[in-house]
Formats: sequence, structure tokens, C-alpha cells
Amino acid sequence: MRIISGKYKGRRISAPKNLPVRPTTDMSKEALFNILNNHFNLTELKVLDLFAGTGNICYEFASRGSEPIIAVDANFGCVSFIKKTTDEYEFNITAIKSDVFQFLEKTKGDFDIIFADPPYDLDQVKFEKINELVFQNELLNEEGMLIIEHSKHTKLNHLQHFSFQKNYGGSVFSFFEYENDTDTEIDEQDDDSEE
Repeated sequence: MRIISGKYKGRRISAPKNLPVRPTTDMSKEALFNILNNHFNLTELKVLDLFAGTGNICYEFASRGSEPIIAVDANFGCVSFIKKTTDEYEFNITAIKSDVFQFLEKTKGDFDIIFADPPYDLDQVKFEKINELVFQNELLNEEGMLIIEHSKHTKLNHLQHFSFQKNYGGSVFSFFEYENDTDTEIDEQDDDSEE
């Protein structure tokens, strides 16, 4: 994986081959951060990364100055790799081994950004549960944003707090915000252009 911007721009991080992950592609990641740059000053944002995998998204936030960052994954190998990389680069990332849904049930906090990248074959009900737990437990601050990455076969635009979505190849980012409950935008076209 490659860090695309910030302090460590261009740095490549090699994850072990045996981790059960599907990293967000560079194209999708760049498109995502173009969108976020239009909404936030990424410096000092409090970020929660769910189903963190190799930590791909965490490292991008950290390179751009976001902190603190919490990365949650149920896989021991993924959490160990994130901890190792965090130590190597001196990122302000805390890696937690936990079932994501149990973590959301118990955690407290007001995050600026919550990013979730579950396995694409996760049951639709589980995708909806992420949204439900985040807003039910008030884990976002008032100006915050929940982003869920999913396949085009999963539909989340009917959920409460849905704001807009962007499609990139086979990946979709759905965005949820407190303030945009009635102002929705769906980009049905594959789009790899900058925002």
C-alpha cells in the first residue's frame, strides 16, 4: 500500500500476505480523501477506523496530521501489524483487537470521522447496524461524518442520516451526517475524477 499525501507521501508499507483483508485501492482512497479535504481540515481530527485491516486508511489520516486515531479489528494479525507500523512511523494510532459491533456498543466518544470498511459479503443487516450504533450511541460530534465502504450490491441510501454516496469501480462510499438528513445526493456513475 502507498501513502498518497501528507508527511509520508509516497511511502510504501508492505503488509504480510496472510492477512484476511481487501485493502481500499489507491484510486478509491485518493478519491475519498479529495472529498474529505473539501469538508474538513484533516489536521487534528479524531478518527475511528472500523474493520481497520492493514491500517491503510489510518496511515493516510496520520500522515495528514489527524490524531488521535483508533483502529479496531477482530483479527490479531491485523492489529499486530498496525501496532508495529505505528511504532515504526510514530503515528498517534491506538490499535484495538475487538469485534467491531461489541466495540460500538461499549465505546464512548465524539469522533470527527468514523470510517468503516467491513467485508463486502457482510450481511446487509450488519451494514445497517453500523449506522444504527454510531448514531444511537452518539459517537460522532455534530459536524462529524460516518463513511461506510461497501460493494455496489449493498444499498444504504435509505438509512437515517444518509447524505450522499460516491461510486469508484466496484467500491461505493456512503456518507452519513447529522445535518444532511433531507439533502441527499447519489452518484450512480463510476467516477474516478477528483472532487
